[in-house]
This record gives sequence, C-alpha cells and structure tokens, in this order.
Amino acid sequence: MARTSVDAQSVLPSLVATMHQIDPGIATFGAATMEQRIHDSPPEYLHRASAWLVGSFAALALLLSVVGLYGVIAYSVSQRTREIGVRIALGAQRSMVYQLILKQAARLIAIGLIAGLAGSIAAASLMRNLLFGTQAWDAFTLVAVAVVLGTSAVAASYLPARRAASVNPLEALRAE
Repeated sequence: MARTSVDAQSVLPSLVATMHQIDPGIATFGAATMEQRIHDSPPEYLHRASAWLVGSFAALALLLSVVGLYGVIAYSVSQRTREIGVRIALGAQRSMVYQLILKQAARLIAIGLIAGLAGSIAAASLMRNLLFGTQAWDAFTLVAVAVVLGTSAVAASYLPARRAASVNPLEALRAE
C-alpha cells in the first residue's frame, strides 16, 4: 500500500516497476487503487444492487399510479359521455370540455399530493431516531417528488380529456 498526493492510477505502474527493481522475485498481481478495491467490494455491490432494486420498485410504483389514475379518469369520462355530448351539442367549446376533465383530475391530484406530503412528513418524523447522519426529511426531495408525481398524473389525465373533447354529440346522445 502506498499513499500519494497525485492521481493514484498514474502512480500504479511506476510503483509496480519500483517493486520489481528492488526484488525481481516479488509477485505483484491485482494492482488497483483503493477506490477501485472499494468499488469492487461485495458490500459496495450489495449497496448498489439495493439502490437499483429500490429505484426499480419506485419506477414500477409510479407507472402503476399513472395507469390507475388514467383508469379512474377514463372511467369517469365514460360515465359522463352523455353529459359531455349534451354540453357539446349545446355549444360548449372543446377547450371547455378539456378544462372540465382536467379540473376534476387536478382536484384528485391535489388531494393525493397533499395527503402524500403530510404522510411522508409524519412517517419521517416517526423514523427520525432510526436515521443516523441524515435528515429525517428534505424539502427539496419532497418538492421534487411532488412535481414528478403531479406531472405524471396530469399526463395520465390528458388522454381521457382529449377523448372527452372529441366526443361526437350525436353518437353520445344515441348511445344511451
């Protein structure tokens, strides 16, 4: 082992050569920097694998929540097809129908975000004693997660709103 103030990777070949000059019989193998050894160690691999696993579950949860919200909004739009058809037949603009559906979705999104933020802050304050060297909750992280969830929820609500705005009033009134 050797300590250096310059880049350890650049010193490694000269260090091996110096050891062979001192005693040609010394076997040198697996020369690596301490950062490489730590990076390739089994505990570090377990930490990386755990992080990837948790990240994958988080992405899957986001996908499931977007699909669920899409299903709720699409079902609501399908139940209100006649009402939307009447509105369009009476002269409602397509933008007003978009606004109607997106307002309903925004109300659901706002309730969910507020409940989620309150629940995460409450859970973080309960777990405060289990966390060492980290804060119980971080405002930037909470806001970033809320923005990602809100944006994905609005994107999930866009397709049902578009479908509602393109309802043919004659077909909607004839359907029931």
